[in-house]
Amino acid sequence: MSEKRQEKIKILFVCLGNICRSPMAEFVMKDLVQTEGLADQFQIDSAGTLRQEVGKPVYAPAREKLLEHGIDPAGKAARLLCREDYETYDLLIGMEHSNLQEMHRICGGDPKGKFHSLLSFAGRQGGIADPYFTGDFQQTYEDVIEGCQGLLSALRDQEV
Repeated sequence: MSEKRQEKIKILFVCLGNICRSPMAEFVMKDLVQTEGLADQFQIDSAGTLRQEVGKPVYAPAREKLLEHGIDPAGKAARLLCREDYETYDLLIGMEHSNLQEMHRICGGDPKGKFHSLLSFAGRQGGIADPYFTGDFQQTYEDVIEGCQGLLSALRDQEV
């Protein structure tokens, strides 16, 4: 990343309900850039593709997992991905293939190549399993950390 970037890098993490994986990624990434002294260079948010969870806070087990690591997601309320997000954000990062499919549908495609899978930044295929269904919040947290660290590294190296 250039030392004096004029505009913030805008990242939107996307999952199904915006109550587990994408808010975990949002707050992990915010923590990483804060720790690196880069917070002023980023705008980071998250959204979901499922209307049913809109307005709900981060799911309690996901919140507890973040708090275990000193990351507080207080104040986050689930919101729905909308077509306008495509123009607002530089990168839209899906947690799994079905999220990417819904992102294409909602945003009307990806003509500027803004869509990515979070785990692709960790050099891995596949997606991050939804802990709402698996109950494995530790594995989700580990996958999110790995993906976010890879994303930050790629941004440093200007590979994205």
